[in-house]
Amino acid sequence: MDAAAAVARIADGATVLVDGSGGGVNEPGAVLAALEQQFLTTGHPAGVTVVHISGMGDGAGGGIDRFAHPGMVARVIGGHWGWTQGMQKMAGEEAFAAYCLPQGTLSHLLREIAAHRPGVISAVGLGTAVDPRHGGGRLNKSAVADVNRLIEIDGKTYIFTPAFPINVAIVRGTYADTRGNVSMDEEGLFAETLAAAQAAQNSGGMVIAQVRDVVDAHGLDPRRVRIPGILVDAVVADPEQRLSVATQNSIYLTGRGRAADGRVATMPLTERKVIARRAALELRGGDIINLGFGMPDGVAAVLAEERLSDAVTFTVEQGHIGGTPAGGSDFGMCVNPDASLDAGAQFDFYDGGGLDIAVLSFAQLDAAGNVNVGQFGGRIPGVGGFINISQGAKRVVFVGTLVAGRGYTVGAAATGDAARPLTVPAGGAHKLVAEVEQISFSAAQAVADGKPATYVTERAVFQLTADGLQLTEIAPGLDLEKDVLAHMDFRPKIADTVATMDARCFRDAAMQLKLPTRPS
Repeated sequence: MDAAAAVARIADGATVLVDGSGGGVNEPGAVLAALEQQFLTTGHPAGVTVVHISGMGDGAGGGIDRFAHPGMVARVIGGHWGWTQGMQKMAGEEAFAAYCLPQGTLSHLLREIAAHRPGVISAVGLGTAVDPRHGGGRLNKSAVADVNRLIEIDGKTYIFTPAFPINVAIVRGTYADTRGNVSMDEEGLFAETLAAAQAAQNSGGMVIAQVRDVVDAHGLDPRRVRIPGILVDAVVADPEQRLSVATQNSIYLTGRGRAADGRVATMPLTERKVIARRAALELRGGDIINLGFGMPDGVAAVLAEERLSDAVTFTVEQGHIGGTPAGGSDFGMCVNPDASLDAGAQFDFYDGGGLDIAVLSFAQLDAAGNVNVGQFGGRIPGVGGFINISQGAKRVVFVGTLVAGRGYTVGAAATGDAARPLTVPAGGAHKLVAEVEQISFSAAQAVADGKPATYVTERAVFQLTADGLQLTEIAPGLDLEKDVLAHMDFRPKIADTVATMDARCFRDAAMQLKLPTRPS
């Protein structure tokens, strides 16, 4: 049926799950546009609960921002809000109850809903803003009801996130046959598509599947069908659907073709490259790695330049293993992966400690070593997979500039000033604060778990200790007091011997990096 007919079946007050990823990846955009138009025309459906596992949107009114109209939404439970500027604004204005739970918890919750199990029981999030003792995932004052609670099993504390019915699941594939079977052959990731459809059907709800085209019955290889037709109630064809906001189509991002080596562009020498290079020094040959959104993807570019891409295995929380993670609006997809899994299976691996190391961004960092990426400065980008990844990885490296803003000059050594290869800006809002606004990574939990944590900036490197943050390295030629400590809201512990950051991080030439072997 057409999109308008499909969305006309959604009732007021329904719980609507939208599956996909940020940047328009796997986004069922035609269905969401029709749903928005129906509400603007008729005022229905009103008062819905919106559930989205990942950050759905394009930053320009698409994705979950199709719901950003007064009266349309009563509650939102999302894993990431960074792509939804309109919904962030409305949440700040208390237009609806707003929650953010870990992406992995929500991904697993769909499987629990589908199986009529009571919910997700997990240690993920203890000590963070999703812990009921620290806010329980609430993003505003309107979020009064509890969406999780603490329970104890055999003397250990866990977070229990109860299951709830899904009335409508809006999902996306590539092709559907006339029996409703859906394949995802030309999508960039699988996300939670199957679990979402099962959760809705077993809740007595309905599944709307957007695809690029419809083929004859039995026209799909059954081994490639990701959603069986018995789960699908409506198929909406959109021949114009894009792989992402940035990319119309790519055989390299869908796995239908393998890219030649060297497709990762060499980074220019900026503070971002300095940070990525220093983070790369924390890696070991054979490591299984997750790189977060934004600055961490520079680590992949550094390894490519050093011809070390095959020395480690990158993974992406949306389900890819191996290959090179894509960045920007294509984040969540991957070039040349070895395998592509459902997101829930990937989070099983992450939560169980499968990652050797994760490199993740920070927005705020405090004296205790806590990290905030979820809510700061009036913004609520949310945590996405950050909590699962940072808590599950054996080691974690957080990356970011010491202050917000620009104005760095890197590579002065090339003009003869070998003592000061980094020139820092005079101002910039402090990112190292006395206390973070919200805890996304709990230093206390990490210390209790014995997890090593390193914090890399362009000016200095810090380590997590039982007594809080300790400064261990400083960039060549910088003054500790004037260039570093004066730009922090607290004075960290200072190592007895402060090392100089590797000078190779600040030079135009390749580092000639060699990775130590991972212990067996």
